[in-house]
Amino acid sequence: MKIQIWSDVMCPFCYIGKRRFEQALAQFEHKNEVEIEWKSFQLNPNLVTDVILNINQYLADIKGITLDHAKQMNNQVTQMAAEVGLTYDFDKAIIANSFDAHRFAHLAKQNGLGDEAEEALFNAYFTNGQNIADHDTLAELGESIGLDKAEVHHTLAGNKFAINVQQDIAQAQQLGIRGVPFFVMDNKYGVSGAQAVPTFLETLEKAYSEWAESKPAKLDVVEGDSCEVGGDC
Repeated sequence: MKIQIWSDVMCPFCYIGKRRFEQALAQFEHKNEVEIEWKSFQLNPNLVTDVILNINQYLADIKGITLDHAKQMNNQVTQMAAEVGLTYDFDKAIIANSFDAHRFAHLAKQNGLGDEAEEALFNAYFTNGQNIADHDTLAELGESIGLDKAEVHHTLAGNKFAINVQQDIAQAQQLGIRGVPFFVMDNKYGVSGAQAVPTFLETLEKAYSEWAESKPAKLDVVEGDSCEVGGDC
């Protein structure tokens, strides 16, 4: 059963949602039959990377709130993250456009490392205060998960996977997705936000039940003399 997850690297609830979903999946009896695909989403595609701007000030500016209110909001999110074992350090976070990070994630997905890339990006942004728009940083993250560092640099130097990112965003718009994280299970059920573990688990079980019923019946084969592919008779 396929599950697609739309997220943006700089979305704090996406990392929390990832952990809660993983906790639900760990309890799911049929987790070995689940295929997860990460999809790109940009909360602010026009954002200009700024290594100087403090994230609390950025939040205050875009929401039109006071700096103290912004700090309070980020502190609340930090506490939520801690409840699922994550360490957020907003004082170190670097405001960065996520487009190239999404291209990097698509390269990783092509190499079977999609989930590893998402985890590395979230950790880099929210915990380590790394610039996820910087190509050297992304190359180092790629190397840490098993990608070739030179290939990451070569990919990011051009426009490779840009169309993939844009297609993911367009698909999200077609589905009416306006915020992330957003989980689509078997193209039937959508879960919006960093929901509680029981909510994820309940939806997993419901989606799987219907998916399993729609699968073609497995053949009960009576073995006999035959020739196989490759000429082995």
